[in-house]
Amino acid sequence: MPKPKILLLYTGGTIGMVKNFETGALVVFNFKELLQNIPELKQLDCDIETFSFEKPIDSSDMDPEKWEKMATVIKDNYTNFDGFVILHGSDTMAYSASALSFMLQNLDKPVVFTGSQLPIGDLRTDAKENLITAIQIASLTEGGEPVVREVCLYFEYKLYRGNRTTKISAEHFNAFTSPNYPALAESGVHLKVSKEQFLPRSINKDLEVGLNFDGNVAILKIFPGLNAQVLTAIINIPTLKGIVLETYGSGNAPSAHWFIGILQKGIERGLHIVNVTQCWGGRVNMGQYETSTMLKEIGVISGADITTEAAITKMMYLLGQNVAHSDFKQLFETSLRGELS
Repeated sequence: MPKPKILLLYTGGTIGMVKNFETGALVVFNFKELLQNIPELKQLDCDIETFSFEKPIDSSDMDPEKWEKMATVIKDNYTNFDGFVILHGSDTMAYSASALSFMLQNLDKPVVFTGSQLPIGDLRTDAKENLITAIQIASLTEGGEPVVREVCLYFEYKLYRGNRTTKISAEHFNAFTSPNYPALAESGVHLKVSKEQFLPRSINKDLEVGLNFDGNVAILKIFPGLNAQVLTAIINIPTLKGIVLETYGSGNAPSAHWFIGILQKGIERGLHIVNVTQCWGGRVNMGQYETSTMLKEIGVISGADITTEAAITKMMYLLGQNVAHSDFKQLFETSLRGELS
């Protein structure tokens, strides 16, 4: 049986940097010399090829155009490889993993995002373990078929569903978590895979790639002291089509008439407003408390237990696919790629 073929896609980020010991500066790693510099990869039972963005980027500069580029690389190489590993800066990795999960419909092969907190050439780096295990996971097969068939994120010994992740630390190695969904796999002495957590397989369906996003959206975090002038200015942005509203607790927001009235006018004008909790974990349950009942009554969309990263990318994706306005609420409240429960 031939070895699995893995395409390693480098977009940028800390994981792809090495230190020039003469100058002390960080420079981009030459991925064409990957096996020579990380000989441990030769122990993996797979063949690895690499592809790098012509100009690697800091993930702070990530945008939909670069998501489309990643998805296009996967689409163009889909039949030639058994799995894909995307090296990405950690700051926006959860956004990118969420975006690609929506773009890659009927995905039947692994797409694993990973990165690191320290450069690959650093003495104490976490990059090598993350890279090696991400490739190992992407090459897992059972009966000649891939074990993983969705967009995932691997970081510090855990594999998560990509659109369930959020970054929680700027300085610890365990930088990511999945607050509302269990890990798909955990790496220790043995690699423990929880197959029951994976998405069901797409049977006899070809990969479809949706490349268009609409960036006329915003995230608004509710806070004590938010006033009518500020809210009105945001709601009345002429090109705005959607807002992810980060509310308190289980979806609670101010009950003041001016607040509800401004949101209602926006919805009546065709604005999509999605309610997500600003809490680290948990879900929106509009109507549980009086302070969220009015939001439900005026047509605010429930984000359930979706992360903010998945909510904003899902909104951009649905708008970019020209989903009918009348269908938007139902589609958003439906789990498309396991992003909500």
